[in-house]
Amino acid sequence: MLTPADYEVVVGLEIHAQLSTQTKLFAADANQFGDAPNQNISPVSLAHPGTLPKLNRQAVEMAVKMGLACGSRIAQYCVFARKNYFYPDLPKGYQITQDTTAICQGGHILIRPKGLPERKVRLKQIHLEEDAGKLIHSAERTHSWVDFNRAGVPLIEIVTEPDLFSPEEAHSLLYEVRKLVRYLGICDGHMEEGSLRCDANVSVKQREQSTLGTRVEIKNLNSMRFVQKAIQYEMERQIECLLQGIPIRQETRSFDAQTGQTLPMRSKEDLHDYRYFPEPDIAPLVLTADWIAQCQAALPPLPNALYERFTQVYQLPANEAHLLTEDKATALFFEQMAGYSSHYKAIAHWMMSPLKAHLNAQSLSWEAFPVSAAQLVLLIDLVEQRQLSHSMATQQALPALLENPTLDLQSWIKSKQKEEPSDEGRLREIIGQVIAQYPDKAMAFKKGKKNLLGLFMGEIMRQTKGQADPTEANRLLLELLDNVASS
Repeated sequence: MLTPADYEVVVGLEIHAQLSTQTKLFAADANQFGDAPNQNISPVSLAHPGTLPKLNRQAVEMAVKMGLACGSRIAQYCVFARKNYFYPDLPKGYQITQDTTAICQGGHILIRPKGLPERKVRLKQIHLEEDAGKLIHSAERTHSWVDFNRAGVPLIEIVTEPDLFSPEEAHSLLYEVRKLVRYLGICDGHMEEGSLRCDANVSVKQREQSTLGTRVEIKNLNSMRFVQKAIQYEMERQIECLLQGIPIRQETRSFDAQTGQTLPMRSKEDLHDYRYFPEPDIAPLVLTADWIAQCQAALPPLPNALYERFTQVYQLPANEAHLLTEDKATALFFEQMAGYSSHYKAIAHWMMSPLKAHLNAQSLSWEAFPVSAAQLVLLIDLVEQRQLSHSMATQQALPALLENPTLDLQSWIKSKQKEEPSDEGRLREIIGQVIAQYPDKAMAFKKGKKNLLGLFMGEIMRQTKGQADPTEANRLLLELLDNVASS
């Protein structure tokens, strides 16, 4: 008798990324999110009789860059097609897209799902197409309005092979796609605004079978969490149906975020239902090998290459490399700092803790950080060389630098040392005084109450105003406590 464990889920994703072009794919209307409804429209985007589309060169370049970043084959000859269907938000009555000759073919994206091995997910293709408008429904659901600002906005659709075998892998792939389009600067990846959307094709099959099960498409998933939850629910629903002998219907479903369930929308169309045919008003797109090579040369540092460098060259742990390569600005700021010092792990810790805390508190980006990478590295190196305690660096030196980014750190340290000497002799004297304050606690510590160490350290840091190096203070404290026991 079959159980749920005898089945596995197979998922393919179709990810739509709005390209950050100045204008629409085939018209000169502005491509701008958040404008008043129906401001960014024209006879071309509304498909008035006699108007003709003109292809946006910038959109082509962005699509090619995405393909190159994914290792896709760039088609030097491709055509656009009309995808025919009726919906109120589609003014033409058809969508201009690509059918059999996508601009980018094949390729892969490397995923690193949490708790699972990293692997490559194959891509079927990446193609260019135009977006539809947006329906806005009244609260009473009695009226609907159409905003055509989005109609004609350029999209790339990234289509994977059925190469994902868990909700976690699907989540990881979408995460990597968003990271990649942001690195390339071709899409802002704001899922809450609809600039990155995902459809999931989900089927289940018995583990030993090679034939895929009946595919169900879940439309318009607009958050990574929803993608994972929708696939999880749909996987469980399909398995339960099969265990009960109920066949799976090929259909399109939506995801209800409140209930966590997928709900039927319509029966799934086959490709022939759309009556694809070549777009007669747009000439075939011909790309030269030289132009493609120029696009390749213009690619920025990519996240996977940076991750490899951070783990192999800088010897950072995988989790730290992962955090530091989440976005391009963070990775490049680390690279900039690493150019001044070989204390790579210390730089990583500073970026993820005190420096990141300042960014968050001030709502700043790394590009707008007020202190130069060179100055920050000088501060970090002083800590690593034990010329400055970590607590003094974070609590006093960093705030001083933030207030005066051109501060002479060496002079500042000398002035502080005059105010409060911090050499080993002075520190040893302070620790001796602290132990003398608590003779009974010192004896109790020697008899096994090791938790009292925190009491002594707290008092030492208080008396040194945070200037003592915690590691050095801890070493001297243990040494002097040992002397107490032998006296």
